[in-house]
Amino acid sequence: MVSTRRGVRFGGAPPLVLGVTLTAFAFVVYMIAGLVGASAPRPDFFYLADAFVHGRTWLDQAIGPVDVISIDGRVYIPFAPFPAFALMPLVAAAGPVVAASWEPILDAGLAAASVGLCWVLLGRLGVADSRARFWLAVLFGFSTAILWVTSRGGVWHTGQLFATVLTLLALLEAFGRRRPLVLGLLAGAAFLCRAPLLLVLPFYAWAVLPRPGDPGWEGGRHPSPVGRWVVLALAFAPALVVSLWYNAVRFGSPLESGYALATVPMFLEAQRAKGLFSLAHLPMNLDYFLLHVPHIESTFPFLRPDGLGMSVLITSPGLLGAFLADWRDRRSWALAFTAAIVLVPSLLYYGGGWLQYGYRYFLDSLPFVIALCGLAAARRGVGWIWKVLIAAGLVVNLIGIYWAHNLG
Repeated sequence: MVSTRRGVRFGGAPPLVLGVTLTAFAFVVYMIAGLVGASAPRPDFFYLADAFVHGRTWLDQAIGPVDVISIDGRVYIPFAPFPAFALMPLVAAAGPVVAASWEPILDAGLAAASVGLCWVLLGRLGVADSRARFWLAVLFGFSTAILWVTSRGGVWHTGQLFATVLTLLALLEAFGRRRPLVLGLLAGAAFLCRAPLLLVLPFYAWAVLPRPGDPGWEGGRHPSPVGRWVVLALAFAPALVVSLWYNAVRFGSPLESGYALATVPMFLEAQRAKGLFSLAHLPMNLDYFLLHVPHIESTFPFLRPDGLGMSVLITSPGLLGAFLADWRDRRSWALAFTAAIVLVPSLLYYGGGWLQYGYRYFLDSLPFVIALCGLAAARRGVGWIWKVLIAAGLVVNLIGIYWAHNLG
């Protein structure tokens, strides 16, 4: 171990080298996890990107039996469109069929990028010890639903990976230069991947508040934040306009995303009849999020999930380290409030997240929770109990790779 002004190195290697190495290793792991028996069953975004290239908002034909809406011979999908926008150059160059065959590579790249961004974010939050950063990056990338969604593939999971990368980029900006324009654009792109991320805007509005050392902060004068909030709102506005237009042009209403119209399995249709969002769904989602347990078996792989969900306390117990953050620090409260409020729509949603190993909707909150873990590690390091919890979650999620290709 060599101490430097940039922090504690691990094995003599500088943090940048370790971060790049971990990111590359993560990509290899995700590729193997995604390719072992995977078939990328729902490459909807690639075909939607092709539709956009040709000036359409609909697909020529349904790719699967669920989560599609057929109207007058046109097939629509309810998923938010940013991933398809991002894939347009690739699809225009290679065609949707060839591009769709690369979905496992895309998902592995997005997941690995999120691990690399997590590494950088932890350093920005003051985690100087590279060993502590390593443990938390492992927690984020391999002891959460990141591993499951990358292994499983499909349109549902690709959208969440895009959203995670964009949110991590926004957090890097929020704890870096805090430019309202950049934060607004990133927030808008993330919202066009996962609608609940609209609720992150108050955090970004807090992040751009003027602070000592900012331009205009002189002689005890506190510059007004209104100008920064206006820029933030204007930068986010195009995404909101696109979302409302996209809904209106497809379904005749700017507030109809298609989730209330999409075909779903019978058991989910019964749930949706209680309301797309309803307090009636809260007990079910809290169960999937916090209480649901797998069946224990005596033969490999020992844990048998039912696909409905699994307690985060089983899949990601290392995230409990977030409670060790310094609660005298306003950043801790801002992150905790955002992680909680972003989860509210999912807890009230009829769908539950099926098919899943863990509770995949928690990925919307995960960047904020891992940032809390970073604040905790910066304060007191990563002790052996925390490491045991991370390792336990790692084992559970590695088992999930098997079930990604053998469940449902």
